[in-house]
Amino acid sequence: MIDYEKTKAWRSDPVRHTYTERDTILYALGVGFAADPLVLEELRFVYEQELRAVPTMAAVLASPGFWMRDRKELGIDYLKLVHGEQGVTVHSPLPASGTLIGESRVTRITDKGEGKGATMHVEKTLTDEASGRPIATSEMVLFLRGDGGFSKNGGGDEPAPAAPATPDAAPEVTIEMPTRADAALLYRLSGDINPLHIDPAVAAKAGFPRPILHGLATYGNACRGILGRFCEYDASRMKSIRARLTSPVYPGETLVLDCWRLGSEEVAFRASVKERGVQVLANGRAVLGT
Repeated sequence: MIDYEKTKAWRSDPVRHTYTERDTILYALGVGFAADPLVLEELRFVYEQELRAVPTMAAVLASPGFWMRDRKELGIDYLKLVHGEQGVTVHSPLPASGTLIGESRVTRITDKGEGKGATMHVEKTLTDEASGRPIATSEMVLFLRGDGGFSKNGGGDEPAPAAPATPDAAPEVTIEMPTRADAALLYRLSGDINPLHIDPAVAAKAGFPRPILHGLATYGNACRGILGRFCEYDASRMKSIRARLTSPVYPGETLVLDCWRLGSEEVAFRASVKERGVQVLANGRAVLGT
C-alpha cells in the first residue's frame, strides 16, 4: 500500500541531461515528422540545418527514471501503474541541443477508493544549465490501479479540477495522420525502452496482440498535427499542450485528430484510431501564441 507521507515528500535529485541534435531528430522521427521527406515544413525538425525541437520533447528530457520501482519503501504497486495524462508548458523555446537540469516532485495523490485505484501527479521542471533560464514544466498523471484505499492509513489530496471536455459539436478541423509501422522502434530511442513496445512475447503476456505505440508518442503526434494546422510549424508558438491518454495505438494505424478552435489562442482536440474507431486521446487542450 502506498505510503502517502513518504511519497508526497519525494523529490528527485537534479538530473543533468545533455542532448544533441541527433537526439532531437530521433524524437521528431519517433512522433511522425517527415514521413514524407518532401514536406519542407516538417523537414526543419529532422534536418540539422536550422533545426527546431518539438515542444513535447520536454516530456522525455532529464527524467528521473522509473523511481516508483526503485523506491520500494514508498509502497507503490508499480506493476499496476498506468500513464493517464500528460501536459507540457513551455516557458522558453526548447533548444535543438544543450544541457538541461530536471527536477521532479510529487504534487498530488488522490485516493479514488478501495479497489478503485489512486492518481498521482508528478511535476518536472526543466532549466537551461548555462543560463539558468526556465525552459518547460512537464506534468504527468499516473493512475495507480493497485493503490486505492490508501487514505484509511491517513493522508490524501483533493482531486485536481476536471479537465475541460471537448466541445459537444462537430469538429472544425479533422486531420488524418498515418503512423509508421516502425514508429515504436524509433520512439523508444528517445529513452522509453519498455519491451512492451518492441517484443511480441511481452506484448502478448500483457494482453495485446502485438507491441503497442508509446502513449507519449501518440501525444507527440497530436502536437505535430496542431503545429502544422494552426502554427504553420512554428514551434515557438506552442505554449502548452495537455491530453488524457485513453487507449493504445498499434504502430501503422491512422490517427484521426479532431480539433476545435477556441478563440485565437486555444485549440481543443481529441484523437482516435481510424481502423478501430477507438479514442486514444481525450480532453486535449493546446494554448498557442502569436
